[in-house]
Amino acid sequence: MILCVLGKREIFQDLATLLWHSFGTVAALLREIVNIPSTVTSNFDTCCVKSSLQCTCSSSGLVQYILWPICISTMSVVSRISLEQKQEFDEDIANNSPLDPNGQDLDLEDKHEQNNLKRKKRQREHAAYSSEKDPKAEQGKEMKRLESFLFGTLYSPVEFGKEFMEHREPLLPMTESIDNEIVVYEKNLNEERKPVWVDEEEETAKVDIMKVPRLRKLRKEAGEGLLSGVDYISRLRAQHARLNPGTEWAQIDRKSIQFQDSDSESDGSGIIVAPGYEHIGSDDILQSNDELVVKDHVKLLPGPLEYSRLMDANGEEPSNGAINSVQFHRNGQLLLVAGLDRRLRFFQVDGKHNTKVQSIFIEDCPIHNASFLPDGSQVILAGRRKFFYSVDLVKASADKIGPLTGRDEKSLEVFEVSPDSSTVAFIGNEGYILLVSSRTKQLIGTLKMNGSVRSLAFADGGQQLLSSGGDGHVYHWDLRTRTCIHKAVDEGCLTGSALCTSPDSSLFAAGSSSGIVNIYKQDEFLGGKRKPLKTIESLSTQVDCLKFNHDAQILALCSRMKKNSLRLVHVPSFNVFSNWPPPRFNLKYPRCVDFSPGGGFMAVGNAAGKVLLYKLHHYQKA
Repeated sequence: MILCVLGKREIFQDLATLLWHSFGTVAALLREIVNIPSTVTSNFDTCCVKSSLQCTCSSSGLVQYILWPICISTMSVVSRISLEQKQEFDEDIANNSPLDPNGQDLDLEDKHEQNNLKRKKRQREHAAYSSEKDPKAEQGKEMKRLESFLFGTLYSPVEFGKEFMEHREPLLPMTESIDNEIVVYEKNLNEERKPVWVDEEEETAKVDIMKVPRLRKLRKEAGEGLLSGVDYISRLRAQHARLNPGTEWAQIDRKSIQFQDSDSESDGSGIIVAPGYEHIGSDDILQSNDELVVKDHVKLLPGPLEYSRLMDANGEEPSNGAINSVQFHRNGQLLLVAGLDRRLRFFQVDGKHNTKVQSIFIEDCPIHNASFLPDGSQVILAGRRKFFYSVDLVKASADKIGPLTGRDEKSLEVFEVSPDSSTVAFIGNEGYILLVSSRTKQLIGTLKMNGSVRSLAFADGGQQLLSSGGDGHVYHWDLRTRTCIHKAVDEGCLTGSALCTSPDSSLFAAGSSSGIVNIYKQDEFLGGKRKPLKTIESLSTQVDCLKFNHDAQILALCSRMKKNSLRLVHVPSFNVFSNWPPPRFNLKYPRCVDFSPGGGFMAVGNAAGKVLLYKLHHYQKA
């Protein structure tokens, strides 16, 4: 019994020893599988194999008959697997040889890159094949295409050296011209645009912008108060767009987008824009909620005047004497400057450089008055002389004219030119008004007042003439018959010193030696109503210059006898602008003033020989 137990114990010991050594043999064979040469083996593995065989041979018969076949079959399988793995490793080494068939060196990274591209191609073909059968995948692909068109290339950024590009049809119709310019037209992008939601209460809501002080800036007229909800929202958006103009960089020109072909030999940029529309998109009007129909002029609201000072108009060449005349050419870019230094200068006004164009020296006549003919072809200038000059801007010549036939006036310094450029009216002696043809420069007629003449102004397109002087009356003359059609006293005036009519001749202003300015409506004044619409008492010295701007919303009052004696009146409300003259700037002694044809610029000449230039922000054109 004991022997049997001991015999079985030996059998179990032999079995355990054989199994332990078998595991070592399997481990050694597995090491060969992972591409380690067969010659490199550890002593431990060799010992394991030998000991396992010895133990197997010395074991009992039961162990030899049972475990020996298992061990032999296991070793044969593992050896066969190891041999196959080793052959594959040798083939990989042969395929990845650093020499190509021509004997040239190749980079292993290129091989790996080609393998990666092939693998990606197989994956892409598999995905394309599967997406053809899957409607959801096709729908997702279409969504990505549309999102890429709207927001840019988010899913497939462009990579240099990418060989396999996905074929995509153009989203926009494209045509190729003869000169290799590809033009993309957006035809129907905006046809089906509809608002996502419409607030029905906007049509019925009413907002009183006069009750809230911060909303009064939305007014377009002085008496405007109640707005509909739609108008209120539109004006708020327009105000926001004016205050925040920084989003212009995001605007896309949707009119016509042109791309230049890379193979084209043209030197152009490939972009063609219609003249005058370089910075305006073709559908900007449709994308804006502003009013499409704009009136001839927008009403100027009372209150502070928005303006800014620019570089002096004659900053490039200031005058050595007092400035007596400033006037804008009808094109709004050329400014005439004349003064006591006997020079007639022309400046191209842009607000930044104000380049001098020309300077003409008049040797024998300090200039007291100079004016363009309204047609812009000539300049008439005069001083305290018996003669005057006519400067032809086309021929660049100055002609001396006078003395006038039959007259002995020693000074022709005060004159006015008719709006139709046909007549020049000079102030003469003893109440006479001298009418001179602008074409022949000859005296064609005279008019006679009861008192002395101090000021003149044309009205009704040059068919009427207004005059005032020492008797305090305002005369209306019909130049077709050369007769006085009306005479009336200027209220509160002892001696008239200045006259001015509005561009449409509906209003006229009369200034006196006491500094009072009366504003009249011409039809009412001629009809017998001699009460002025408004009396301005802002000046305390003699009024020397009066000037309406192009739309008669601003009236300038000027006196040469006191510093800073220049006032601007808001004509619709007859209120003087409270922030003019500038509180921290000295205008010196202003002598003349003029507005540009579009109202955007105002020029002020002073006794220091400077022409101050201001930008009026209410007006967009010069």
